[in-house]
Amino acid sequence: MNIELELTKAVIEAVEALYSQTVNEQMVQLQKTKSGFEGNLTLVVFPFLKISRKKPEDTAQEIGAWMKEHCGIIADYNVVKGFLNLVIAPAAWVALLNDIHTHDHFGEKTANEQSPLVMIEYSSPNTNKPLHLGHVRNNLLGWSLAQIMAANGNKVVKTNIVNDRGIHICKSMLAWLKWGNGITPETAGKKGDHLIGDFYVAFDKHYREEVKQLQAQYIAEGLDEEAAEKKAKDEAPLIKEAHEMLVKWEQNDPEVRALWKKMNDWVYAGFDETYKALGVGFDKIYYESETYLRGKAKVEEGLAKGLFERHDDNSVWADLTNEGLDQKLLLRSDGTSVYMTQDIGTAEMRFNDYPIDKMIYVVGNEQNYHFQVLSILLDRLGFKWGKELVHFSYGMVELPNGKMKSREGTVVDADDLIALMIADARKTADEAGKNADLTEEEKQEIARIVGMGALKYFILKVDARKNMLFNPEESIDFNGNTGPFIQYTHARIKSIMRKAADQGITIPEQLDANTAVLNAKEIDLIQKMNAYGVAVEQAGKDYSPSGIANYCYELTKEFNQWYHDFSVLNAEDEQTKITRLVIAKNVAKIIKQGMALLGIEVPERM
Repeated sequence: MNIELELTKAVIEAVEALYSQTVNEQMVQLQKTKSGFEGNLTLVVFPFLKISRKKPEDTAQEIGAWMKEHCGIIADYNVVKGFLNLVIAPAAWVALLNDIHTHDHFGEKTANEQSPLVMIEYSSPNTNKPLHLGHVRNNLLGWSLAQIMAANGNKVVKTNIVNDRGIHICKSMLAWLKWGNGITPETAGKKGDHLIGDFYVAFDKHYREEVKQLQAQYIAEGLDEEAAEKKAKDEAPLIKEAHEMLVKWEQNDPEVRALWKKMNDWVYAGFDETYKALGVGFDKIYYESETYLRGKAKVEEGLAKGLFERHDDNSVWADLTNEGLDQKLLLRSDGTSVYMTQDIGTAEMRFNDYPIDKMIYVVGNEQNYHFQVLSILLDRLGFKWGKELVHFSYGMVELPNGKMKSREGTVVDADDLIALMIADARKTADEAGKNADLTEEEKQEIARIVGMGALKYFILKVDARKNMLFNPEESIDFNGNTGPFIQYTHARIKSIMRKAADQGITIPEQLDANTAVLNAKEIDLIQKMNAYGVAVEQAGKDYSPSGIANYCYELTKEFNQWYHDFSVLNAEDEQTKITRLVIAKNVAKIIKQGMALLGIEVPERM
């Protein structure tokens, strides 16, 4: 029973019968009736006034009377100015509840062979340091967006591009050779990404010392401070050695390549642990070391076709002045590539691997211009999705205090944040006495689920485009708009269902529309559950995990208000008890579905 669809059909039929005019579905605007007015759904009548040539009140009255006579699901109606408030018959709400109850994935669509393929890129780490708080927001947004697009009936490929080459990687490698003494993650007792990050920091520390000494020397020799600093940065022995190592890497020097592979493998093992803890993953991982040459070749191909131009110094540029932009460098004068070139190469590899219909890049808002340019260039080069590529641009995320500073003193490590969230969840539960009857293993697993749920929900409930402050303490709260509040409600419903089972109560596959009785708040709950499909569809259109988060909160809040006012297991009669159990069971189901779209688990008990 799709009540909105039935009403839409009835409105179209009413207009045709009353005014001999055919209207389309887009003209039929239905919304939840405002609080304080009698009715469940309201029809906006204003779009039909040109057809009826009558006052809004008269038009609404005529449509309402026709619908009450010809549409069985309407029990009554009333008119308020240009709005037609419709009272839906109780049996229709029971039929809708039965539909929700019957469908395991109510409100979500399933992909088929004809479904468009959406590729979503997220994470994009560098192999010279561990994942940090910014990566956490990126990964959570990317994973959630993938689930939302799949729930809208798309085929989805989740992809990652790893920045595994370049001078920054060589800095870590050189530092390990100089000061590592053969240390490994095993001998250090550290995750590989953290170990390599330490050597990146060590390089920077020694490099700054060299620059400081050389700058003082050059100033003493007569250079001004700015010129001395620039020369010192270029002439420091460490940076020269790093550049020499990069040249060897590009020349496929076997020793350099072997060290590069060994250290990157350490980092990948560390990344995998973090991804697992975050509950995210990928269908395909690309590596910059495999794509940058492809990009150079693609640019040369575009140059031969007259799409780009070579300047006198041998550099290659794209003229974007006709698009209201400037000129964009694609190949340096020495033939080396830039990030734009590498993205073109990665796009070609992906396009060859998959029949992509839409490409979504989850990248911070500091790269807005980059993706504006990339879209134009990919379109020029003939990628069918280039012009329509989506840059899912998000803002910065920071902490309100300095408690979570990492070794670098500037970045919050993802692993440290995850550990803190789980520890805080365990502490909060212990202090509240929620864990008394659980085993130690159960307590720790619930702490993991709640801690990660708190982290994910707090980040995802915020509009991705906005900068945000992540407050670990606020996120763990079991009241208010938080992950634990929603998780606790799910666990509460599951507890009700266990008690019902212990009492020998069987939940029927369908309720009898003739005997099931619903009160006004139960009808509101059914309407809210029915709105899940609309929330999923809108989140897909807007690329908005926050839309799903806010829906889950509103449904949870409405359930708790109902549960406060009406007993489930101590209902006044058996039929009411069964009806309320069906309502509770399906609220839990939709909470679980919605939270899954955010990558959040919901526990059976808390």
